[in-house]
Amino acid sequence: MPPRLLLCSLAAITLTVSGCQLSPNAQDERLPFTDDPMRNAPPIEDGLDARGLSTLLEAEFAGQRGDFRRASQGYLDAARRYGAEALAERATFAARFSDDDGLIEDAAKGWQALNPQADTPNRLLAALALQQGDWRESLERRLALTASNQDGELTAFAETAIAEQAPLETLLQRLAEHLNQTPSSDPAQRADALLAAALWEAALGRTEQAGRYLEQASGLTERPSLLLTEGQLAMETGDPARARQAARQGMQDNPDDVRFLLLLAQAEIRLDNLDAAQQQTDALLERHTGSNALRVSLAQLYLDEGHAGPAQRLLQPLVGNDDTPSLAYYLLGVIAQSEGDTDTALLYYRQVDGGEAFIPARATAAQMLIDDDRLIDARAFLRVERMRHEDYFTELVKLEVQLLDERGQTADADALLGRELMRTPDDTDLLYLRAMRAWEKGDVEQMEEDLRHILRIEPDNAVALNALGYTLADLNLPSRLEEARELIERAYALDGDNPAVLDSLGWVHYRLGNLKEALTWLEQAYARMPDQEIAAHLAEVLHALERSDEARQVIHDLQQRTQDHPAIDGLIQRYPELDPASRL
Repeated sequence: MPPRLLLCSLAAITLTVSGCQLSPNAQDERLPFTDDPMRNAPPIEDGLDARGLSTLLEAEFAGQRGDFRRASQGYLDAARRYGAEALAERATFAARFSDDDGLIEDAAKGWQALNPQADTPNRLLAALALQQGDWRESLERRLALTASNQDGELTAFAETAIAEQAPLETLLQRLAEHLNQTPSSDPAQRADALLAAALWEAALGRTEQAGRYLEQASGLTERPSLLLTEGQLAMETGDPARARQAARQGMQDNPDDVRFLLLLAQAEIRLDNLDAAQQQTDALLERHTGSNALRVSLAQLYLDEGHAGPAQRLLQPLVGNDDTPSLAYYLLGVIAQSEGDTDTALLYYRQVDGGEAFIPARATAAQMLIDDDRLIDARAFLRVERMRHEDYFTELVKLEVQLLDERGQTADADALLGRELMRTPDDTDLLYLRAMRAWEKGDVEQMEEDLRHILRIEPDNAVALNALGYTLADLNLPSRLEEARELIERAYALDGDNPAVLDSLGWVHYRLGNLKEALTWLEQAYARMPDQEIAAHLAEVLHALERSDEARQVIHDLQQRTQDHPAIDGLIQRYPELDPASRL
């Protein structure tokens, strides 16, 4: 049987059919270029000296030439010098014409520093954080908007987080704190937060709590939002009949809202009413003629419920077109594979020529051959694919290594990795993979050799710097702890927001005996990424500081959130007194 696909949710398709106004990234869209892109920017006012005038003239000329980096930096320098919000706004305006997210972030933060109440900087920063995968930071920005009675788009953000498998438990804890501690004078914004909390509770399987949040939102928001969330919760909790009812009610009040049409289609599919579902999907496609992405997304809905036939009928018209999404071929491959047609499935998988579905298609195809006891064919297939697609060479080598490891053929995996590194000795990704495999085997010498090689090629490779520094700190060799600290500090200078780097800084300071400084770094790391390894480090440092009750609380919280936590288990073996169960 082929692996079950991670199929897109109602939220993901809704973003496809509804346009950018429903997307948390809407505020991050690049501005269109015009003959005079700075025409609508805020005006420059008085109070200039010679230096200030020179800076602003250079910025103006740079903007007219299309050098938006220099224009933005010039305006931002002047804004900081004069404390002028309008200049910071102009700097942000110029930065948004660029493709430099760092520049946009600097400008938005400069604007926010001058006016913390301005909503546009928070929206930009929230969108950038989401784009960078920093869910917690994006949530914080949205909560700041909500607290000031601005639209934080929390429900849309919640839907995206569910679709993208974000750390919902952590996000929900922060949202619950906001709801408990920050009363909003705007009922609509409180309702938005309550609906987001309801969606996350339902996604985590806590239906009673989800229902309570939904009940609190009742009466605070407009009926469409409430009905839509109610329908989504019904789907999450296995009540498609109730979802269908909510969708029908929503369509009566809002016949042009495609979200209800989509919800109704999803409910009918779940109820095995395929003829009714077909009517809804046909209606959607008529409203969005030529939307290949929508057609693929609807096919995913059918596949998710085990209906391959309707999915195939949706996808078949796309075959052979120049603009066929790669995902369509991937799904057709899955359908053929489920029918036992290996050769046809392999043909479809090979037609996925790029994008996010490229590696999953090769992985599924190779696993399909392995499941048919055709390991040699699977390896030959991946070797040919490496030759056909040079841009994916490294990822395909890593995939074959993973498949061999999963079958317990680690020697063959090592041989493959060594052979390909002889051909491409400066492939830093493969060097890093070999370094991590060496570490797992206890071969620190090989690991360090490969990481040093990476750093000779890329002296500013923060991942390699951090990995080597952390390893030296973890080995706790007194003669090399200062070297470890220097490596990690170099990584921090390059990637100071990375929780893994913050964790390493905390751990090396712990090894050096700087307990208070270690605690500061580890608390920052844990706030950004509360995983079990950082939790174990934080608890150990708290224990060393004779704050064992706090350490036990950290351990208890982590144990409640996750089932698998070997780092915590190892810590308790070393310090049995930290086991929260020992205090019950």
